Amino acid sequence: MKIEAETYLRQYMQECDLSDFNERLAHIQAEIDLTGTYWQSFDELAYGVKLAWRNSTRCIGRLPWQSLEVRDMRHLASAEDIFEACVEHLRLATNGGRIRSMITVFAPQAPGQPGIRIWNPQLIRYAGYRQPNGTILGDPAQVELTDYLGQRRWRRKKKTGFDILPLIIQMPGQVPKIFELPYDAVLEVPMRHPEYPWFEALGLRWYALPAVSNMRLEMGGISYTAAPFNGWYMVTEIGARNFGDQTRYNLLPVIAEKLNLNMRSKDSFWKDRALIELNVAVLHSFRSAGVTIVDHHTASQQFMVFEKQEHKAQRKVFGNWAWLVPPMSGSTMEVFHRPYQNRILTPNFFHQSAPWPIAGTQKGQFVSPVPFFNGGRSPRSIQ
Repeated sequence: MKIEAETYLRQYMQECDLSDFNERLAHIQAEIDLTGTYWQSFDELAYGVKLAWRNSTRCIGRLPWQSLEVRDMRHLASAEDIFEACVEHLRLATNGGRIRSMITVFAPQAPGQPGIRIWNPQLIRYAGYRQPNGTILGDPAQVELTDYLGQRRWRRKKKTGFDILPLIIQMPGQVPKIFELPYDAVLEVPMRHPEYPWFEALGLRWYALPAVSNMRLEMGGISYTAAPFNGWYMVTEIGARNFGDQTRYNLLPVIAEKLNLNMRSKDSFWKDRALIELNVAVLHSFRSAGVTIVDHHTASQQFMVFEKQEHKAQRKVFGNWAWLVPPMSGSTMEVFHRPYQNRILTPNFFHQSAPWPIAGTQKGQFVSPVPFFNGGRSPRSIQ
């Protein structure tokens, strides 16, 4: 840990033009010798999370990395308080549709101990229900989490394809707790098409804020296992992936049928044409609702500006090409034609294993009791 702490501290102080490196390093090393870890100052934390965004090789939207708003919630010590902080994050970051890039950092992982975990991959996600005929109602990506919640007696009286999942929060050494998100904390955008009136009748919608909540933030040898963060959507994340992927909502055949396209032959490019109209609808809907979103062409142009800024600062830009190139019209964008080395720097965000398999002794079996809380307002146990 001392090496990682020194490496990050040196970078932080050099980039911020600070001069008390030796004094601060000595304090950190003494704290590590005494406790096995150390406490990062707010300024060290705030700059580190911005560097984690700047270093994220999968992210095409790194241009505004310095504008990330940081909420230091490391003092919170209960699942209830963490839930309330997550709800506040949703409200502040959504900002009535004018999305603000934001991160909320909870207490770091203690040496040799599990950290705080938010089980949900994002603070807002839609349920995925297994149907008797083998199909999925809702989001297939959330089937396992929905199964778990079902075994914990979470129910919807009337199931739809867009039921918002509650949050599951687990404190170190404790059983996870389930919290229902307040309706007024989640902004959703109904989908409409600028040319096809029938599109609205499909009843599609998507949430405005993509707040990732299951990644581990690492900086200076410290791990923050719960640090939900958000930017704003790029249109193809919703239109091409969430709506278009066969393993997700798989809407291309639905749209193609409505457009009377020939789905019997690939030569008709029916998938391509349906994909374009899906993305047209998403972009139109978000902009009509006054919700921040960026199209993939603009995102690529912004990434080129980010590259120029980094080169001016004498820093090399690393990237995961397969993630940087948008999932539609890739070769029409400059980012497609540029090679990138996928080198992982720290500070950074790292994936964590899904926590639910450890809740039971066999796959698909969950035996730990889980208290359930309704919107953080009127707690009630279902044990």
